[in-house]
Amino acid sequence: MFPSPIKEDSPRHPSAVLNILYRTLEKAECKNIRFHDLRHTFATTALANGMDVKTLSVMIGHISSETTLNIYTHITDNMQRSAANKIEQGFGRNEGSLSEVEQTPEQTAKTPVKPKFEPKQPKIRRPGTGCIFQISAKKWEGSYSPKLPNGKRKKFNIYADTREECEEKLAEMISQKNAEIAAEKERLKTEQSA
Repeated sequence: MFPSPIKEDSPRHPSAVLNILYRTLEKAECKNIRFHDLRHTFATTALANGMDVKTLSVMIGHISSETTLNIYTHITDNMQRSAANKIEQGFGRNEGSLSEVEQTPEQTAKTPVKPKFEPKQPKIRRPGTGCIFQISAKKWEGSYSPKLPNGKRKKFNIYADTREECEEKLAEMISQKNAEIAAEKERLKTEQSA
């Protein structure tokens, strides 16, 4: 990927590659990022543009697809929401799913075309506070993916009719799940010491 200009069939020294990255970032007036962040950017972009998780796992060297899914859950969640919106439109729940071009003049006169619903993208939240998404015009979803005592992450969801209600329910759920995880860790610790 980064062949040496001096030694044939050898890679560049890692510090030389980093220097190239830093010079490129400086010229582009970008903030300083780690080289590893480029790997995350590639994986995120690949998933968002439809690459299947198995292929991506092989390309970035993960042993299993589950590892990739655990790291990039936020992308697959957005993809699932997008797919759900497309299915909802396909079943005709969204009255504005036909564009004016596809409608006859009679349909246009009878049926007002609603603007396509676009869920708001969440602002970056502090770690441990979960995520909130607007999944339809009148429905919000809150999700929290804590690390369990077995080292794996598990996703928990709540639903509400307003953002405020969703925030309250999410805070309650996070508190409850953290208490359950702490109790399980304590139980496992007690079993191991016995």
